[in-house]
Amino acid sequence: MARKCGEEQQAGASHSTQRRKVPRAPAASSEAATKSMKGNKGADTKPELLVRRRLREAGLRGYRLHWKVSGRPDIAWPGKKVALFVNGCFWHRCPVCNPPFPKSNTEYWVVKFEMNVERDERKIRELEEAGWTVHVIWECQLKKDAIDATFAELIPQLERELGKQGS
Repeated sequence: MARKCGEEQQAGASHSTQRRKVPRAPAASSEAATKSMKGNKGADTKPELLVRRRLREAGLRGYRLHWKVSGRPDIAWPGKKVALFVNGCFWHRCPVCNPPFPKSNTEYWVVKFEMNVERDERKIRELEEAGWTVHVIWECQLKKDAIDATFAELIPQLERELGKQGS
């Protein structure tokens, strides 16, 4: 189900304004690991493309991609101040999946993931403080067994927020 962002994450979040620096990444454990990491994209990922296709099918067009507003949401309707983040479960630490940590260089990964979660919470908070409605869709919500339920809940919410009921 699409969740209003932050419902799970912000429950125990500290709202510190002090930002930490990502520690220097350790050397890759193998050439395969290097190749895999280089293959990670920041935009137009398969989950994003899937969400955009479903939005178009529902008639919810007119969105902007990676809109230049605080937090740079993956999908935004700037005129209506509605933002949508499509988060990968591994990198953004899905509270439902609770993905495992890498087995090597754990000190690095623990800090890296904590900082990712803190950044996500900060981006969401900044948008909400600016009057935006924010939704987060997790990668696991786009799996075959969950995608229909995810969009059955999300599409009516977006239609109300965008003033497109009955489209």
